[in-house]
Amino acid sequence: MTTACWHCGEPLPPDPPQAEVAGIHHPVCCNGCRSVAEWIAQMGLADYYRLRTGPAGRAPDAAESERSAAAFLRPELSRHFVRTLADGRSEAIVLIDGMHCAACGWLVERTLTLLPGVVEVGVNAAARRARIVFDQKALALARIVDSLGRVGYRALPLDGATLDDARRRETRDAQKRLAVAAFGAMQAMMYASALWFGAFDGGDAATRDFFRWLTLLAATPVVFYSAAPFFAGATRLVKARQLGMDVAVALAIALACAGSVIEIFTGGVDIWFESVTMFIFFLCVGRYLEMQARHRAGELSGALARLTPAFADRLQPDGSLLRVGAFELARGDRVLVPDGGAVPADGTLETEQCQVDESLLCGESRPLRKRRGEALCAGSIVTGTPAVLRVTGVGADTVVAGIVALTERAASLRPRLARAGERAAAGFVARVLLLAACTAVAWAIVDPARAFAATVAVLVVACPCAFALAAPAAVTRALAVLTRRGVLVVRPDALEDLASVTHVLFDKTGTLTEPAIARETAILREGIDRDAALALAAALAQGGRHPLARAFTADAPVALAAVEGRDSVAGRGIAGVVAGRRYRLGRAGYALDCERCPSHLEDTVVLADDDGLVAAFHVDERLRPGAREAVDGLVRAGVSVMIASGDAKARVQAVAERLGIATWQARQSPADKLALLASLRAAGARVAVVGDGVNDAPMLAGADVAIAVGTAAEAAQAASDIVITGPLGALADARSTARQTLAVLRQNRRWALCYNLAAVPLAALGFVPPWLAAIGMSASSLAVVLNALRIGRATPEKLTVEEATVHQRAMA
Repeated sequence: MTTACWHCGEPLPPDPPQAEVAGIHHPVCCNGCRSVAEWIAQMGLADYYRLRTGPAGRAPDAAESERSAAAFLRPELSRHFVRTLADGRSEAIVLIDGMHCAACGWLVERTLTLLPGVVEVGVNAAARRARIVFDQKALALARIVDSLGRVGYRALPLDGATLDDARRRETRDAQKRLAVAAFGAMQAMMYASALWFGAFDGGDAATRDFFRWLTLLAATPVVFYSAAPFFAGATRLVKARQLGMDVAVALAIALACAGSVIEIFTGGVDIWFESVTMFIFFLCVGRYLEMQARHRAGELSGALARLTPAFADRLQPDGSLLRVGAFELARGDRVLVPDGGAVPADGTLETEQCQVDESLLCGESRPLRKRRGEALCAGSIVTGTPAVLRVTGVGADTVVAGIVALTERAASLRPRLARAGERAAAGFVARVLLLAACTAVAWAIVDPARAFAATVAVLVVACPCAFALAAPAAVTRALAVLTRRGVLVVRPDALEDLASVTHVLFDKTGTLTEPAIARETAILREGIDRDAALALAAALAQGGRHPLARAFTADAPVALAAVEGRDSVAGRGIAGVVAGRRYRLGRAGYALDCERCPSHLEDTVVLADDDGLVAAFHVDERLRPGAREAVDGLVRAGVSVMIASGDAKARVQAVAERLGIATWQARQSPADKLALLASLRAAGARVAVVGDGVNDAPMLAGADVAIAVGTAAEAAQAASDIVITGPLGALADARSTARQTLAVLRQNRRWALCYNLAAVPLAALGFVPPWLAAIGMSASSLAVVLNALRIGRATPEKLTVEEATVHQRAMA
């Protein structure tokens, strides 16, 4: 008689409710579980009960679920979940409490996909996270939370506490399973060694049988506890009619244990409990190392989530300070950050200057000097003097949230390399099972006494752990290395694409260079003060994403005036009304509204009103930190480097000469850049485009690999595959790391193939006992993991700078 709830596994009450699913009534513990089970069935998701590997969490009370969903209607809470993307859609990244297995992930994904207004859903079942892209006009976040509650899951914010708690639980569980496997294997080996070395030969058979029972006793907790995840995984795969590593592992363990138990009861000669426990122990070691690598890869998200402080000091209108929760801050609030304090939200600096540590955000180890009007990022540390900022972004709209969103987006996607590895492992499992069956039949004919041991040895020695781990181990390590270097891989397939890049096409302004306004050489209308003109230009430029806009804002001498009716034209300039007068800032032709501008204004940024020129500013440029290292590194690797810029010919040429770039194009419109990109690709080139993430969006979208640089807030909105938040020099390292990742992956697969080609025939012929097969399989898997840890170390350069420069000019 059933005593546990069909949905959640809790004990049943005396007169349990019945849930009707597919015409069959199942006893459940409460009306909540009945409602959840029937709702799952009504939505066409009853396959969840076939795919799951364990009971679901107990369904929440309906009233509690409604209260939780209603809480997300509060703006101060929802804005910490939801961020707005460039196309107007909304994105939320949440932790899913109650998600235990891949079937839970399947159910969450299907449930959310059925909601009207949901555009995209990515679920990472291992990390218990979900990324949801939706139209907030058609669907409220509260509806999403309520739908998750209906199927027994709870949405939690992606903050440091919940991240640490989830990671701690997973680590503790893995450590317990590993400890049980280690102790059990040690005890089983100790008892079995007495049997191996003939301690009971010619002696008392009862004592020998006693030691066999002790070996069984030592192996039992290892099989039923430490190996439980492998049996659960195999059950899920079989229910889904798929093959995978866990199927071969579970079958090998089950056959070896069953055969050993039969041998004990029938007085046979051979038992394999010590081999089974050793096999499980090494498997647990491999899983534990894989988990640690995955946690290290996700450390950035956890560290960033912990950066934002819990409280902030908000400046009141009367000048007093009020301590509030950081989640209570809103745009426009003024906040005081003390020396050594963390910035609680994104904002613009209102004090004259300060120094901030943004090492975790951008990889820059030294404190950065910020001037009034420049942006401060949530989580950066103020050093030296206190700072006052005006809040511009909170919660999910901060730079920190943007970086976390990028890393989570990558984690929710499965790269081609991993998918190909899974297909190869599945095919290999099918061949192994066929070979094991053939081995059993052959030995049953030749020598039935050796058939069982040979079959088990084939299953164990040919377990495709190395095949299955080859791609995940290499990709996970590569992502972790690049993340620490300030390179965020948004699309995991970009690693494979970056390794094959033959050309890198750079934008100039904001990518290779950073602009600075030359105040002393400004051309001014008579009667106009230089600082006043600069203040007008900065007012128009404030909030702009173009690097020139930021240069004006950073150099503003006084507080900025309010602007009405701001309007920008891509590649030309920006216009707006200040104090009732309309101004235009940008190229001379745009600002002066003329087709042919004066030659002396050609290389300036012009501020004009309806009466004509107000001021013309010359723009100086300095190389972006790491630009020279990036170009030199790419050139040494034999990659052709080019510049395509909308700037004047003289400026582009000067930068190209300083960086040693032989091929460059000036005065390029977005259409010209796209045409250049198309011509390169038509010639067979694999092109990576490096831009500032916003102004080069069309060219980025058309590239084989789109690389955005600049602030993470901008880059997160871009159509980019890779985001560089630190020095540009990390680009060359990223390509080297990508190539090294593919090389390591090929090595791992070759090793796994050679090992199996050598070991499987020996096992099938009976030369490899099960215990030796377990050691060989485990050593093969550990070799794959350890080899993947080499990724990120220094790799030899292919060409010297001189040789690469010659190559560049030849390509040009």
